[in-house]
Amino acid sequence: MTVELTSIREVRRLLAAYGLQPRKTLGQNFLVAAGVLDKIITAAEIREGELVVEVGPGLGALTRRLAEAGARVVAVELDPGLLAVLRDVLGDLGDRVRLVRADALKVDYGTLVGTRSFKVVANLPYYITSPFVTSFLEADYRFERLVLMVQREVGERMVAQPGTKAYGALTVLVSYHTRADIVWRVSRHCFYPPPAVDSAVIRLARRTRPAVPVLRPDLFFRIVRAAFGRRRKMLPNALEGAVPGVDRETWARIIQTAGVDHRARGEVLTPAQFGLIADACVRMGFAPPSVV
Repeated sequence: MTVELTSIREVRRLLAAYGLQPRKTLGQNFLVAAGVLDKIITAAEIREGELVVEVGPGLGALTRRLAEAGARVVAVELDPGLLAVLRDVLGDLGDRVRLVRADALKVDYGTLVGTRSFKVVANLPYYITSPFVTSFLEADYRFERLVLMVQREVGERMVAQPGTKAYGALTVLVSYHTRADIVWRVSRHCFYPPPAVDSAVIRLARRTRPAVPVLRPDLFFRIVRAAFGRRRKMLPNALEGAVPGVDRETWARIIQTAGVDHRARGEVLTPAQFGLIADACVRMGFAPPSVV
């Protein structure tokens, strides 16, 4: 079945034919801008025969473009109604597209794709963006890059600089694992139905080694999360309780030993400075054998 999936009229007709309505609870806003699809495909740099995971394929507009660019696509969709549409509108692509019914937040992507390196290209449902990116990066899969359509504010958080309002734990996690940049800012009017916010296409290219080499990555991220959990407090107060048995006075000593101003707040620290604090904590013997 050939359908012009960047035509709002055709999208409406297709949904009606299958008795479907866009489900707000699942973040179903379908991209209907051909030019934005072009930008995503360009940013993904698809090579013939490579493996691409798509999360939330919707009606298949991006899926088709990925397959036509040469990718072998594994599309993860939760909604059984949309899966029925996808089987029909993508049927002519044969084994270039594999449809998987699953919750994207519960998928083990290593099991899904095997040992091959892969890319993720997706117009993510906005409500899963932060948990998906967080759990995906923490799992340390063998991905090459992620090219994601996300809520504009979330995209800006991923590339934010220290000292800005958008800078936070997500920023540090993203910069630790990837080199991130915003490819394109996208108007809400490029979707049907239009969401309440504008969007951005963000590219996350996997680093060959972490941006911050630390002795204990688990401790590093525990400190980062604690600092941003109380972002308006000075570091010793914010970190109290982050590691069992380490009180605020001890944190002040650890922070000073790391060469960081103990009066600073987490929101102004670079990832490298968080790394210095984490390593000082280890070297001074205050880190437990395992921080989970």
